[in-house]
Amino acid sequence: MPDALLIDRAPLGSGLFLETWTLNDPASRNALTDAMVDALLSACTRARNDAALRGVVLRGAGGHFCAGGSLGGFAKAIGQPLDAGVPDPLVPLNRRFGTLLQALCGLPQWLVIAVQGAAMGGGLGLACCGDLVLADADAQFGAPEVTLGLVPAQIAPFVVRRLGPAAARRWLLSGARSGAAAAQQAGLVDEVVDGAMDEAVQATIQRLAATAPQAIAATKHLLLQVQGTLPLPALLDDAAHLFAHALRGPEAPQGLSAFTARKAPPWSASA
Repeated sequence: MPDALLIDRAPLGSGLFLETWTLNDPASRNALTDAMVDALLSACTRARNDAALRGVVLRGAGGHFCAGGSLGGFAKAIGQPLDAGVPDPLVPLNRRFGTLLQALCGLPQWLVIAVQGAAMGGGLGLACCGDLVLADADAQFGAPEVTLGLVPAQIAPFVVRRLGPAAARRWLLSGARSGAAAAQQAGLVDEVVDGAMDEAVQATIQRLAATAPQAIAATKHLLLQVQGTLPLPALLDDAAHLFAHALRGPEAPQGLSAFTARKAPPWSASA
């Protein structure tokens, strides 16, 4: 089985390095499996203590960034109520993704996100963690969870941070897709790239390479402090419970079944 995350380390000169982290499951459009989340968390932990690492580029293999969370670990629980008094195992599974988003935002290095193809659900959450987000002109962004009977639990605080409350409401409550131009207008995307992503990434790296590593780390820490008006860990804990409740409820099996069958869910006006 191929590695869920590919890590390429390249020299920047003066003993410093850049790493490219590539989500590596093209067949699923790089859906976020447990193995992929674990690999990303491990990479973040290592990067935090790597003084020689200047920056990270996060992208996806096979022409897509990330289609969202994989429901493989949740499949048996869809639509199934939980026995009274039993801790729900879905809660820590969902909450772990929030831990990853926190870790990505907390990297002391600059983080460039390069989006091609789909950035949906959890993929949108990953994009919201970038210091700079580049998107191919044909890229698509969205949070389709509510159309599937699910809750965009762990990504919601990060979408609010990136887009602001009003735009986050439009994105998270409609489940609609947005193209790269609309995502740039909303503040998610910093640069729309017309078919030359590798070149755009290299140009961005050259600009960022002129920055001082310790100043970048301190500035990012300061920005997180400024944004820290929400009690994020507690909020993500509550979000994980909301996700688990929705997945076990009546809407999720209907929504997910309709999505698989490419039909409108029963609550849709077009059903």
